[in-house]
Amino acid sequence: MKKLIISLSLLVGLVSTSVLASGGAALPYKANVDLHDKASLQRGAKLFMNYCAGCHQMQFQRYERTFNDLGIPLEVGLENLVFTKDTKVGDHIKNSMPASDAKKWFGATPPDLTLEARLRGADWIYSYLKSFYVDPSRPFGVNNTVFKDVGMPHVLQELQGVPHKVYETQLIDGEEQKVFVGIQADGSGELSDDEYDRAVLDITNFMVYIGEPMQLERQSIGWKALLFCVIFFVLAVSLKKEYWKDVK
Repeated sequence: MKKLIISLSLLVGLVSTSVLASGGAALPYKANVDLHDKASLQRGAKLFMNYCAGCHQMQFQRYERTFNDLGIPLEVGLENLVFTKDTKVGDHIKNSMPASDAKKWFGATPPDLTLEARLRGADWIYSYLKSFYVDPSRPFGVNNTVFKDVGMPHVLQELQGVPHKVYETQLIDGEEQKVFVGIQADGSGELSDDEYDRAVLDITNFMVYIGEPMQLERQSIGWKALLFCVIFFVLAVSLKKEYWKDVK
């Protein structure tokens, strides 16, 4: 009974953590990230550096480690993915925006995103990037259904187009009511809907990698460690039986 209570407590804790990470509500989209997909990670790095790194740093990750892990030649990475002056390949991923100015412009200093995927999860990031919509009442003219009253512009709007909330008239309790059913871009973006979804997934995939660069290696070592434990257990039991076979 005690073990059952402990198990239930752990389960409740995990569920609570998941709900808090998603902002207390169910997320509209699921991100099927794949850290084995180097092409996706490279595209995600390109998009992040071009659209996100101007405001958001990843100061706990180095360019060199990123380029090596993603299969990007160092000279190519330096030339195409580093936009701060006098930056060396061994430096951390930072930008040149003064924190005081950023706070004045956005109302708060843009957060460092090195561990954002570990904090909120891939589904949250993917849903967030797909959930901007036009809201003239906001300072930057947009809002977000996942992060209400977010204090940042929709930096990917030129790719997606201008996103609007879509409503449908549904019969609820005998009355016709307008119900929010999703967000639809106006078609003015550089990418189609499917291409934009792919781009957002690539960025999410990249941020998941940045949050734990050794994740694939850790998983590989974990399986090897478990296999070692199984083999050692078999040998230990066999050795024990051999030592005690004559003991009565």
